Amino acid sequence: MKILLRQAFVADPGSSFNGTTQDILIENGVVVTIDKSITSGIDNSVTIIEKPGLVVSPGWVDAFSHFCDPGLEHRETLESGAATAAAGGYTQVFTLPNTQPVVSNKTQVQYITQGTTTLPVTIRPLGTITKNAEGKELGEMYDMYNSGAVAFTDGLHPVQSPGLLLKALLYVKAFDGVLIQVPVDDSISKYGLMHEGIVSTRMGLPGIPAIGEELVIMRDIELVKYTGSKLHITGVSTAKGIALIKEAKAAGLQVTCSVTPYHLVFCDEDLSTYDTNLKVTPPLRLRSDMMALRQAVLEGVVDCLASHHLPQNWDNKTCEFEYAKAGMISLQTAYAAVQTALPELTPAQVAVLFGTNAAAIFATPTGSVTPGATASFTLFEPEATTVLTTKNNQSKSANSPFLDKTLKGKVTGIIHKGKAHLN
Repeated sequence: MKILLRQAFVADPGSSFNGTTQDILIENGVVVTIDKSITSGIDNSVTIIEKPGLVVSPGWVDAFSHFCDPGLEHRETLESGAATAAAGGYTQVFTLPNTQPVVSNKTQVQYITQGTTTLPVTIRPLGTITKNAEGKELGEMYDMYNSGAVAFTDGLHPVQSPGLLLKALLYVKAFDGVLIQVPVDDSISKYGLMHEGIVSTRMGLPGIPAIGEELVIMRDIELVKYTGSKLHITGVSTAKGIALIKEAKAAGLQVTCSVTPYHLVFCDEDLSTYDTNLKVTPPLRLRSDMMALRQAVLEGVVDCLASHHLPQNWDNKTCEFEYAKAGMISLQTAYAAVQTALPELTPAQVAVLFGTNAAAIFATPTGSVTPGATASFTLFEPEATTVLTTKNNQSKSANSPFLDKTLKGKVTGIIHKGKAHLN
């Protein structure tokens, strides 16, 4: 299959063509020619993609998504998750292990790696740090790594025991593995429903103090300092949490972090209508925290953006706020949400935040806009708009606060596995 990108702006800091507008010819999944204008050999067999303001970047990578398969397929399946990811511009997605059964051994890892080869995106499973994500004893990480697990996390139930996390950090050094932690202290946040502050008091809802998140970040950084291992902290939601990570990086520790698109768009004030779609973990924080996260993204303190795509069925969201389950679907709107919150982001910054940094952190291959390289690309239009509707939503769930809202920026599609998948 031949694909021609006509007059696409290249956003790939690793390419000599970065920042230029080029024609790009792809054949059988490989970049054949890059030139100002390609006319030779272009016939009816060539798929031509031409859009005003089209940008091409290395394929985007999402490091934290829940596809609910196996066991929770009423919320999402590997097929619907892949379709959602492709519509959101992702060529690779790391899926959470919090399924039924839990991805806690090589058999479950292989179920995902072997069962998704024909899907439009590459799905890489995350294995658990502890057996069945129960936080009691270490899981079979080496076996899972050899079977295709890209990194390790207990996902929605982050490791609470510092002693156990210490052992895990030492264990993965044997194969240069990476652990992923969500900064949540269950002993502090267990009964909270939203950020603890003036808004939670006014709404009469029990709060989740910021200190719970910050204590976990401090603790985990100290464990990395002791072990010399690699840790990725995802879902950071407070200004102090980001400041702690910035200090750890300056000290040379192997600590990286990601924030969610929705923590850049919303704050606790947006919960005044009790919208259950905005009930997330970690919770939406103060406006000052939201602005600090935005600044950290612009300054490069935040390594990448992780969607935290978490489908919930209708019953889990259409109920009282107290009983609603946390999470929102966000793969399909991630780019547009970020482009709306931070319109000053350059295409090169978008490419780094959504793709190349995550690929580097987790040592997973991605495309390059270079002749001879694999064509794993994301196509997007910064000046266009996106509207998520019940009709174009690819997820099996609809728990999104962005439904029928106009957002800036649009994903045109992806080129991956030798094919173009366009919106």
